[in-house]
Amino acid sequence: MSFRAWYTVHKWTSLISTLFLLMLCLTGLPLIFSHEISHLLGTSADAPQLEAGHTGRASIDAIVADAQARRPQDVPQFLVAEADEPDLLYVRMADRIDSPGLTAFYTYDARTGEFLNEYPLGKGFMDVMLRLHVDMYMGIGGTLFLGLMGVLLAASIVSGIYVYGPYMKKLRFGSIRRDRATRLKWLDQHNLLGMVTLVWLLVVGVTGTINALNQPIFAAWQASELKALAEPFRGQPAVTGKVSADAAVKAALEAAPGKTLSFMAYPGNDFATPQHFMAFMQGSTPLTAKLLSIVMIDARTGTVVTTGEMPWYVSTLMLSQPLHFGDYGGVALKLLWLGLDLLSIWVLWSGLVLWWKRRKVTAEQKQAALQGLPEQAIS
Repeated sequence: MSFRAWYTVHKWTSLISTLFLLMLCLTGLPLIFSHEISHLLGTSADAPQLEAGHTGRASIDAIVADAQARRPQDVPQFLVAEADEPDLLYVRMADRIDSPGLTAFYTYDARTGEFLNEYPLGKGFMDVMLRLHVDMYMGIGGTLFLGLMGVLLAASIVSGIYVYGPYMKKLRFGSIRRDRATRLKWLDQHNLLGMVTLVWLLVVGVTGTINALNQPIFAAWQASELKALAEPFRGQPAVTGKVSADAAVKAALEAAPGKTLSFMAYPGNDFATPQHFMAFMQGSTPLTAKLLSIVMIDARTGTVVTTGEMPWYVSTLMLSQPLHFGDYGGVALKLLWLGLDLLSIWVLWSGLVLWWKRRKVTAEQKQAALQGLPEQAIS
C-alpha cells in the first residue's frame, strides 16, 4: 500500500472510533475494579467469618427453595459460583426458564445456606458504567457497534505504525521537543505514549471485539453442540415439577474431579435441554478457571449422561473476558491496567487535538513534513 493509502486508513479509522474509544476507556476505569467497588458500595456480599472448624456445606436445594419463596412467581434459571469466592453461591431468578433477562440475583453463604444479599439489578453507578461499556443501552446492536470500534482501533494502530514508524527513527527514542511549537510537543507526547500503550490497546481492542460477539458465539454453540446433545432426547417429555440441584451438582463434581462449579443451567433453559441440567465446570488455576467443561445430568435421576469440553471459539471468548479487564493477576495487574487506561485516554485525546489543529493537511503534505524530520513540522 502507498503512504497515501495508509494515511487515509489511519486518519479515518482514528476519527470514527476515537470518541467511542474515549467513552470505553472512561467507563472501563471503574469496571477494572468492579469487584472491589461493588463490595465498597455494599451491592455485593462477602462470606461471613464462621467458627473455626466449620467445614459443612449447605443444601443447595434448600437455598433454591429459599430463593423461590422470595419470588414465588419466578423460577430459578442458573446456579452461579466464582472460583475466587468458593463460600458463596448465587441464584439467578427469571419470570420464565428461557427468559433472556433476570428478575433477581441472590447471594447465599454456601456453607450455611444463609441469605446474604440481593444484587440491585439495573441500578447504581456501576450498572450505568457497565451498560455504557457493553452496549450503550442499545442491546445487541450497540454491542456489535462497539465491537466494530475495536476493529477500527486495531486498524488505526497498524496503519499508524506504517505512517509514523519509518520517520520516528530520525528522532531519538522518547524525545519531546519542548523548545519547538506547542503542536510538536503534543505530537511527540502522542507518539511516545502511543508506543507505550500500543500492545495494550491492541489487546483490549481485540478482546473487546471478541467480547462483543458473546451472544453470537453462544448462539453458535447452542445451534450446534448443544443441539446435538439434545437430539437423542427430542421425543421425551420435558421435566416438570421439582428437581434436585443438589444431586446434579454432586454428580457433576464426581464426573469432573479437580474442578468446581462455575454455573449450572436448569432444564428448559437455553443453556440446557428440557430434560437435563447442564453444569459448566472450571479448573483451579488462574488460567483453567476461565475455561469451561460441561457435564450433562439427567434431571430426573441425577445421573451423568455425558461430559465434554467447550469448543475453541467459546474458550477464546472465556479467556478474552477477564483479559479485557485485567482480571488475571490480582490487584497488581489491575493497577497496571488502570495506568495503561489513563495513558490511552491521553493518546486518544491528543490525537483529536492534533487532527483539529491540522485537519486540512493533505497526505502529500504530511509525507513531505515527515520526510523533513526533525526540521519540518509534523501533524
